[in-house]
Amino acid sequence: MSPANKPAAADAPAPSSDSPLDGPISAEERWQLMLGANEELGGLRGSLQAMDRALGALYNTGDDAEDRRGGLGASAPSVTRWLGDIRNYFPSRVVRVMQTDAIERLGVRSLLTEPEVLETLEPDVHLVATLAQLSSVIPERSRATARAVVAKVARQVEERIADRLHQSVLGALNRASRTSRPRPGDIDWNRTIAANLKNYLPEHRTVVPERLIGYGRRHLGVQREFAICLDQSGSMATSVVYASIMAGVMASLRTLRTSLVAYSTDIADLTEALADPVDVIFGTQLGGGTNTSPAIEYCRQTITRPADSVFILISDLYDSDPKQMLGRVGELLGSGVQVVVLLALSDDGVPSYNHDVARRLAAMGVPAFGCTPDAFPGLLAAAIHGEDLGRWADEQAAAEAEGA
Repeated sequence: MSPANKPAAADAPAPSSDSPLDGPISAEERWQLMLGANEELGGLRGSLQAMDRALGALYNTGDDAEDRRGGLGASAPSVTRWLGDIRNYFPSRVVRVMQTDAIERLGVRSLLTEPEVLETLEPDVHLVATLAQLSSVIPERSRATARAVVAKVARQVEERIADRLHQSVLGALNRASRTSRPRPGDIDWNRTIAANLKNYLPEHRTVVPERLIGYGRRHLGVQREFAICLDQSGSMATSVVYASIMAGVMASLRTLRTSLVAYSTDIADLTEALADPVDVIFGTQLGGGTNTSPAIEYCRQTITRPADSVFILISDLYDSDPKQMLGRVGELLGSGVQVVVLLALSDDGVPSYNHDVARRLAAMGVPAFGCTPDAFPGLLAAAIHGEDLGRWADEQAAAEAEGA
């Protein structure tokens, strides 16, 4: 590995409270990161091996160099993971250099600088996630095409999910508002007749309705609030895409008040942009680091009706201050907000996550699990009903295992 081709060793980050590094970096280790791991110098420990692999994937040269080249087609998941890794291990100024180098070295330049190349690709969520992570270095002449690719995938996901989401949410709200003392205009006659068939009088060919079933006073306004808090770290890349699109679909329902907040060590309130999922997706890239507590507190302050609200944290639970994060979750629960943690909202399965924090959340009554986009409408319905979401997740997992 040529020292001239790699970022200077001095640019290697000092570990912070939320850094994946497991201790200070010695001078010998810095030289190995520049020149390649050397067992005679003691080699590299686990976290630095991961950093070296991230560097090697970009800067190594040799017989296998061509194997590492390629665009964002079938290899999109690995490219997306790599982009997330470098944001975890290097400061922002180095990440910018490495992303620019990736455009040159990994065959990404032709993808991003030639709009006609983008137009020939079969776009998918992984491609969208990668484009979003590289948004700051996409050349101006390709931005319109990149946005068109993202918009196409967003439309595909909406077409796949939107109708079921609308039906699930509206059906759940209707069932939640049923009453045995409905106003005349709110009687559900089909259900009322079915419930009173035992009172059928054949001589009069009629049913005597001893018990009326109907809906409570129909609300024209907001009936539930959903606050979605989105960790935009690298491992959550496809979840970020799906969550952005789902939040947009939810925001189109007048009976829901939906907010979306993305965070790293910064916070971005994307609620006003939910009508355009492309703007939301490109607005989630905030930089490295993860500090969840301020984002939870921000969301808490936006909730106006705690007893009718659901807070959804989408995160792998790796955080700079887990204790403070758990404290913020406890405050939400104490105010009456229903809380659920999604370790992933994706078809890719659950990424690596903080098992200790997940266990502590479970002890607080907060389930943490992965959810596919197709199951998400059912999750919303279960939350509206006030169901045990941990049990709901177990039932979903069992059903998926049977269908596998």
